[in-house]
Amino acid sequence: MIDNAAIAGTGRARRSRIRISFVVGLLAILGAALAVTSSPAAQAAACSAGYVGLTYDDGPNPSNTSNLLNALRQNGLRATMFNIGQNAQNNQALVRAQRDAGMWIGNHSWTHPHLVNMSSSQIQSELQQTQATIQQATGTAPRLFRPPYGETNATLRSVEQQLGLTEIIWDVDSQDWNGASTSAIVQAAGRLQNGQIILMHDQYATTLQAIPQIAANLSSRNLCAGMISPSTGRAVAPDGGTQPTSTPTPTSGGGSCTATVTAGQQWSDRFNLSVSVSGSSSWIVTVTLRSAQQVIATWNGTPSWDGTGKIMTMRPNGSGNTFGFTVRHGGDWTWPTVSCRTG
Repeated sequence: MIDNAAIAGTGRARRSRIRISFVVGLLAILGAALAVTSSPAAQAAACSAGYVGLTYDDGPNPSNTSNLLNALRQNGLRATMFNIGQNAQNNQALVRAQRDAGMWIGNHSWTHPHLVNMSSSQIQSELQQTQATIQQATGTAPRLFRPPYGETNATLRSVEQQLGLTEIIWDVDSQDWNGASTSAIVQAAGRLQNGQIILMHDQYATTLQAIPQIAANLSSRNLCAGMISPSTGRAVAPDGGTQPTSTPTPTSGGGSCTATVTAGQQWSDRFNLSVSVSGSSSWIVTVTLRSAQQVIATWNGTPSWDGTGKIMTMRPNGSGNTFGFTVRHGGDWTWPTVSCRTG
């Protein structure tokens, strides 16, 4: 005998599940939209405490590199991948995947030996083979080198210099290679400060599982994952952005002000900057763009422009002493120059 009541109940339950799924999906879409449309001022504040360098050694590995790249991208992080040359040779598609995911790629020697026990010619072979293999895979030779085990000496540094490589050690060791748990890796990353670099590895599940928590911790401290500068060996804004601060500019009345520039959110074609003024509430800040650049949005100030469109003068509009703007970079990521005077 057919139970009509049971059939009706099953239908109602199915429709209820469909409605719940629809609502959950709608909320997810709305949440994403809100994230995209968050205020530029909030985006500019996201990196106000500076940049840190996330590094992953010993890849690429067929069993884990793709998962690592996916996790980094899903959590809005970029990192430097110090690849072993033999692994790069055997997995060139993964090297290209690292590049295409927006990661930076460094040299970690050909076979991961104790280089300090080797001759200059042996070291040269280890580093040069890796340079050539990564360049073949990506079109660009690395500029950063991490010595295996963090071991270095004058002979190694001489070869690095000949090949145009900057030696990168680390400030924080995650100990993932030593069996550290996911929570211990997250805790280690929590010690990072502006400009510092953490050592992690490509192949460990605990390291992969730590990524969402590392991203959340950095965000809570207004730190962002940046690139490692080949000139200083420190973490800086992605794609070489610098953090200039204008010098105080006195006026005839004896007043002065200082404008401090910090980075905000970045996209492939543009980036945000935030300017905080100290020393005066009656300030005039001049922003001089580079030739390829264009300001496409401003907030918390009143801008005016010269005839070239390359010099922006910003004055207070009652929103305080911090303003921001978005630069379409046109291929030039160097920050505009900023100066401050009172008026």
